[in-house]
Amino acid sequence: MPSHVAIIMDGNGRWAEQKSLPRILGHKYGVETVKRIIRVANKLGIKILTLYAFSTENWKRPYNEINYLFLLLSHFMKKEIYELHNSGIRLRILGDLSKFPVSIRREINKVCSIIPKKVKLELNMALNYGSRQELIHAFKKMFKRGIKNPTEKIVSSFLYTSGQPDPDLLIRTSGEFRISNFLLWQIAYSEIYITRKFWPDFTEQDFKKAILEYQKRERRFGGLKPKKIK
Repeated sequence: MPSHVAIIMDGNGRWAEQKSLPRILGHKYGVETVKRIIRVANKLGIKILTLYAFSTENWKRPYNEINYLFLLLSHFMKKEIYELHNSGIRLRILGDLSKFPVSIRREINKVCSIIPKKVKLELNMALNYGSRQELIHAFKKMFKRGIKNPTEKIVSSFLYTSGQPDPDLLIRTSGEFRISNFLLWQIAYSEIYITRKFWPDFTEQDFKKAILEYQKRERRFGGLKPKKIK
């Protein structure tokens, strides 16, 4: 079983367009998928689930779409996250929230401050996240600390995911074969699973299928497969 699963949740807008619906409704149905996948990940014993929710490039979207995303995020923080806490799920934010509305930042900070007595699943939500920006942020912090000869371990400790293992499995929906500036450092040896399904259509069975595919793969991390002793 993978310890850390990361997901690029892609295809909300295209899902809606295919159904002749407004793009914003794709995001609404996408949130329902988020809730289902969080629950099944917790049930399966996944320790860390990282969801790419809003990238630094998403600011290029139309204003009404961004505003609706903020409304969905606010509703999620107010209504859903407490149920998740009761299930032993802890929220952690990856990214720079400084550009978000003050009211939403307050809600997010409030939710992140609530820690379950027994944490079963760490839920990372990447908000206003870009991996290149994350690395620049980490290098600047190391420079201020006077670190001149950083190791891989030191660099990892300055990333948003500090203290967490790297993803074992990266899932991307919508059939796109891109990383999209997501966890570039952390996914160096992650197994990648691509599905053509748009995110709103991604089911619990699809999630399990991705994990079964991961379990069939042989992870050598640059080495060779050990020879069996006869």
